[in-house]
Amino acid sequence: MKINNGIQKLLSILIPRLGEIFFIAIFAAVIGLGPRMMNIDGDLGRHLTLGNYIIDNRDIPTEDIFSFTKNGDPLTPHEWLSDLFFALIYRAAGLNGVVWLTALIIAGSLWLVYKYSLNLSNMSLIALLGGILGAAASSLHWLTRPHIFTILLAALWIGELEKMRLGIRKSWLIFPFLMLIWVNLHGAFIAGLLIWACYFVGMLLDQKITLHKNQSFFWVGISSILVSLINPDGFGIWKTGFGFLGNQYLVSHTAEYLPPDFQQPAFWPFMVLILISIIVLGLSKKRIAFSHLFIVGGWTIMALFSARNIPLYVVTVIPVLISETCGILCGWKDSIIVDKFIDFQKKIATTEESLKGGFWSTVAVILTLVLLVSGTRLDFERRGNQFSEEVFPVQASSWLEDNPPEGNGFNYFPWGGYLLYRFWPERSVFIDGQTDFYGEELTRKYEKVITLTDGWQEVFQDYQIMWVIMPAGSMLGSALDDSVGWEEGYHDRTTEIWLYSE
Repeated sequence: MKINNGIQKLLSILIPRLGEIFFIAIFAAVIGLGPRMMNIDGDLGRHLTLGNYIIDNRDIPTEDIFSFTKNGDPLTPHEWLSDLFFALIYRAAGLNGVVWLTALIIAGSLWLVYKYSLNLSNMSLIALLGGILGAAASSLHWLTRPHIFTILLAALWIGELEKMRLGIRKSWLIFPFLMLIWVNLHGAFIAGLLIWACYFVGMLLDQKITLHKNQSFFWVGISSILVSLINPDGFGIWKTGFGFLGNQYLVSHTAEYLPPDFQQPAFWPFMVLILISIIVLGLSKKRIAFSHLFIVGGWTIMALFSARNIPLYVVTVIPVLISETCGILCGWKDSIIVDKFIDFQKKIATTEESLKGGFWSTVAVILTLVLLVSGTRLDFERRGNQFSEEVFPVQASSWLEDNPPEGNGFNYFPWGGYLLYRFWPERSVFIDGQTDFYGEELTRKYEKVITLTDGWQEVFQDYQIMWVIMPAGSMLGSALDDSVGWEEGYHDRTTEIWLYSE
């Protein structure tokens, strides 16, 4: 009898739950996409550089230290804590560690989507399908950047709000704690307040209650707004966020802020989710809670307005859709197929109640880190987690190290972060991916130069540009070939460098 009990306990540990299998699958997928995530844009280099500066100097800069064009100007370090985490894991495990951390955060976020969907529906297979669709829709924004922390915090945030709506959670104190972390991790902390607004107004309409009788939800918002001011720049973080979003020129020149392009296959899973939401809301016979309606409607609009919001759409909307889908299925109990499906779901639920779970996911996370640190290439193409020579000026930067030019340099915008990673503090950049800081004026000057608009030479004179690094075959490069005093110093299939001699 004791032996049988021992075997049962062992099996309860070794047999994974569906949610654990889902977590491991997403974690493995993100690990496999490591080089892709690193090389879509150059922001990772800047985040690592700032994180290393914070570690070395024990200081969070509130003035620009990375460019010569805006040096000393007020800076809002709205991602400083994320940069610190990236730098710490980078120092411990290099770029492999950065990919590992990203995979852990993304897989954890999508596991929360599955978990909340299961809690609301009690149907693990439907919740799993929702999680898979959510992973497919959000995968276009799986990047080694601070926004992954917003995805995680948004998932935690809406899960706790849902508990409050259902009466499971009584205290609101966890929310200011989450907001304190969120506001220092990423500038999209405002998303948490938008989610709260959907729930708060929805609760008022659902229950037709007065503000006085719903103090818990009220204090979630008030306390979170106040706590959001606890950051290195105080209220400045709000001004920076709204200032950027209110500048149509900058937003229109930032690819991730543009609406989704449904002609691209990467956006099709999101389109499928929208179609599902229309069908589900149309078939639902019961009145849907206003809170859920605001969440679905609001975040659908946000995601259609900007592709950047699709991951937030996933973590906020999918649990609601899964809950309503299962409600519809339960109303079709006269169907033999549906009855058998529900019975099968109950058997899965009974089985999973006897399982502890967590063993294999822990093994996968630890083993993956060990393998990556040991140098094992786990990405799908076996290239290794490194900056690509086809995307960034890797070889050209090595040439610059051996042949350092004098004076200020003009750099290709997407390479700014990488150049900081390779050369700062010895060299500063003209511009990098932090458009909310550099602003419209400097961005227009940059655009004037690369498009050879009248007056581009004056920009070079104003900033005393003595060398240029641009992609091979650029318009600017062709113009410099024909310009007096400029000569090509280096070129490869990715990069060309020009030097000015008076």
